[in-house]
Amino acid sequence: MSRLKLGIPKGSLQDSTVELFAKAGWRISVSSRSYYPGIDDPEIECMMVRAQEMARYVESGALDAGLTGKDWILETGADVEEVIELVYSKTSFGRVRWVLAVAEDSPMQSVHDLEGKVIATEAVKMTERYLAKHGVKARVEFSWGATEVKVPQLADAIVEVTETGSSLRANHLRVVDTLLESATWLIANRTAREDPWKREKITHMGMLLEGAIKAYSRVGLMLNVRRDDLDKVLAALPALRNPTIAQLSDAGWVAINTIVEEKTVRELIPKLKAARAEGIVEYPLNKVVY
Repeated sequence: MSRLKLGIPKGSLQDSTVELFAKAGWRISVSSRSYYPGIDDPEIECMMVRAQEMARYVESGALDAGLTGKDWILETGADVEEVIELVYSKTSFGRVRWVLAVAEDSPMQSVHDLEGKVIATEAVKMTERYLAKHGVKARVEFSWGATEVKVPQLADAIVEVTETGSSLRANHLRVVDTLLESATWLIANRTAREDPWKREKITHMGMLLEGAIKAYSRVGLMLNVRRDDLDKVLAALPALRNPTIAQLSDAGWVAINTIVEEKTVRELIPKLKAARAEGIVEYPLNKVVY
């Protein structure tokens, strides 16, 4: 049997990745004592790998595919195929930012004020490229963690990843500039993608994972409406595509099925009711695939 060697990011992305795979249709069971999670697909073999190292192992062929941030693909310079962008992170379905930050009371206002200074970061190459782009010479030191606490005693500035900025504010840091916005990508080994079976498996996986992400913020709506009121209901009803309209047994009535943004439902249902829709049912979605 053919098997796909898949890297699951260990660390901050681990729980959200396992949850995403569950929505997409794969159950991954992670044990704290093993780097080889179980998965309910005999065609996939999982391995836990730090996101920072994922692209390197996919490039070498140790893994056929894996999930990691665009930031770490760029940082390692790995030659991998970027299959599909999956916009999710540790706590949200948005992008993360790599930012240049200094102490709140620091006089530094731009990257040019860092000439001759010390910058601590986990993303050394990214930071060096950023400094070179702006013609600034500064010493970039690799940080093994707890980067936010190194300013101002151990470094003049840091380059750190943030989702909401709350950790930076809690450590009394001020953002000077954004170096990069990043999201998670499903990546593949170029040789593996030349294998027809692996290519199809990876492509289908990407499609279902993307569908699961699209479903997180959306719900399905079913409702019944008299034909005479159909235009009013449709005018109140947003949709990803035109809604599905089906004839009911009573020729004067139709059923509507559609997908909407969940955040709009609390305002939408009263509007539909006012347009004389009946039997309105909201239901959760696992995947939305176009």
